[in-house]
Amino acid sequence: MRYFEDLEIGAETYFGSYDVTREEVLEFARKYDPQPFHLSDEAAAQTHFGRLAASGWHTCAMTMAVIARKVVDSDQAGLGSPGIDELRWLKPVYPGDTLHVNGKIVDKTPSRSRPEMGSFRTETIVTNQDDVPVMRFTSIVLISRRPSGKTAA
Repeated sequence: MRYFEDLEIGAETYFGSYDVTREEVLEFARKYDPQPFHLSDEAAAQTHFGRLAASGWHTCAMTMAVIARKVVDSDQAGLGSPGIDELRWLKPVYPGDTLHVNGKIVDKTPSRSRPEMGSFRTETIVTNQDDVPVMRFTSIVLISRRPSGKTAA
């Protein structure tokens, strides 16, 4: 199990990749972000996107899917997240893109009110197949402290 004490500031993680499909872009847009440039090639061609583009919120959801799979497989003592900061959509995401998700721990803080836990902040950068950053955010993650008597593996 990986606890607060095991985290190192500056440590980087490659979480994995996600292939963006046209069908998924359209399905997400129909349900959650029905703007014309997410639903129609013709409408998107009339905008700065130039062609059908994924919703930024869909990009967030795809990124979360990649991160969650890695975290579940890594046996981390995570306790969820109170939120994210500084979310930026830097470039459009298009059907056919492959997203790559990388994170870097930028700080960690033991809780003053809950000694059994701490938090850390991770800068997450999502790039496309051409290594062009398409999204950036900083997440705050809650994590358990190592129980007394347990040593690092």
